[in-house]
Amino acid sequence: MTLKEEFATRNFSIYGQWMGILSMILCFALGIANIFTVVIIKIPFSVLAIVSSLIILFIEVPLLLRICPTSAGFDNFIRKITTNYMRAGAYAVMAIVQWLSILATASSPDRVCRTPVVHGTLLSPGWHQGPGFCGK
Repeated sequence: MTLKEEFATRNFSIYGQWMGILSMILCFALGIANIFTVVIIKIPFSVLAIVSSLIILFIEVPLLLRICPTSAGFDNFIRKITTNYMRAGAYAVMAIVQWLSILATASSPDRVCRTPVVHGTLLSPGWHQGPGFCGK
């Protein structure tokens, strides 16, 4: 399928998924990198970035809910985020939390980590025709 045909179908779900996976990788790596900082206020935001990356991992790869031993409450929480709008909302909340860390101090890794989270948020809502991202 060519790029023109992809845009004609208005099915951008695969791009949203890849942006989510990119966000997960960057948030995990940069969250670990920012834990070892001298600015104490950034450490909680680094932990939140790592937690966000794990939540994104379980959202984007639902098979992990069956493989990994997680609690029933966590499984129910992740399963609530199945529609496009719920995913967009989850990404928006995670993006807002990461953007709030700018209030502490801004560094270039922070900016790099936030950009894919925002892109994942923009690519998620309502652009997919069909039952949602369940197979995504």
